[in-house]
Amino acid sequence: MEAVALVSCKDVDIKETNDTEVKLSIDGKQIPESKQPLLVTDKESSFKLKPRLNTTNLPYIRAVAKNGDCNIYPSNVQKKRFLRDIFTTLIDMKWRYTFTVFSLGFIITWTIFAILWWFIAYYHGDLDDRHLPMNQMASNWTPCVTDIYNFRSCFLFSVETQQTTGYGEKRPTEKCADAVVLMCVQNVVGLLVDACLVGVFFAKLTRPKLRTQTIQFSKYAVIAMRENVLCLMIRLGDLRERSRIIEAKVKAQLVRQRLTKQGDTFSNYLTKLRVTIDDCENDLLFIWPMTIVHKIDSSSPFYNISKQNLTEHNFEIIISLEGTIESTDQKTQVRSSYLANEILWGYQFASLMSICQEKSGYRVDYTRFDDLVQVDTPAGPVSEFKNRNRNNKETYIPT
Repeated sequence: MEAVALVSCKDVDIKETNDTEVKLSIDGKQIPESKQPLLVTDKESSFKLKPRLNTTNLPYIRAVAKNGDCNIYPSNVQKKRFLRDIFTTLIDMKWRYTFTVFSLGFIITWTIFAILWWFIAYYHGDLDDRHLPMNQMASNWTPCVTDIYNFRSCFLFSVETQQTTGYGEKRPTEKCADAVVLMCVQNVVGLLVDACLVGVFFAKLTRPKLRTQTIQFSKYAVIAMRENVLCLMIRLGDLRERSRIIEAKVKAQLVRQRLTKQGDTFSNYLTKLRVTIDDCENDLLFIWPMTIVHKIDSSSPFYNISKQNLTEHNFEIIISLEGTIESTDQKTQVRSSYLANEILWGYQFASLMSICQEKSGYRVDYTRFDDLVQVDTPAGPVSEFKNRNRNNKETYIPT
């Protein structure tokens, strides 16, 4: 027989004393029997509870925040691995660090080549007193680079060369072959530095992650009858009027803790939830707010859940939308999640679309995006009212 744990917390120790008893402790402290969750020992993947179950004191830390950020923080990672993927590291940096790297990239290359120009001038003798610019006419001396007095002059010449500002008094001559070679090398290096740093800025500005700011998930998920089937529903909307998400796909996964019959504990066990939008599963026409629907049938992990014990469970539903940005042809993904206390039983989403006569189209009122309609919904598990018909009596409840 298979065992499923209904808690998700860190430093949990589960000990099986016999076929029917399980002792659970957190951080070395024994959990009282009255507050221990029941470990299911049937072959179904759905939730089952004892009437005495009380897991409200057992903390659950969500894996994905409401805004889509992952609450995963790696530790003891070798920092040099990030340097091997320096481009992605620069893109993921905060803007202030990116500006710092951008500035240092130019300053360091200017300084390195200024040192090389100074060495050329020094070994060629251009920095001797009799060969300085004010004495070159008298000594009939031709320097490698004209108008060079000291390191500051070399630094200014390095900046002019790399940024193609244009030569004035300072310019290379044909006297030194190594100066000609260094000028060519600095031009090539300067182009590479410009391309890399400008590329990082462009990628950072146009990254698909920013597009997710205009994709909105409903604040709550709801459970209600839909076509005589109990369904879990989540609303999804795109705030942009243009630049739609094309080839959109929606996925849903359930995260919970699972204990196998071998005694192995999976602290973050993933279960795929089959979701649809109307009669579509993939390649959605995402031009108006849509309702993501998960039918609670015999194959659903929520098959034995009821209104009374819904909030007693520790689980997380992660919803993700993937698609292509129409204007940039870039792939993007937006995520959100829902805990048990963010699922409302017996509600539906209020309608937010109306006819717009002025523009001969539809108007979407996003101020009603999270508004709910209360409907009559059976409170028992699906297994008890599977063949029961509903009788909707709606009451509008703004949130």
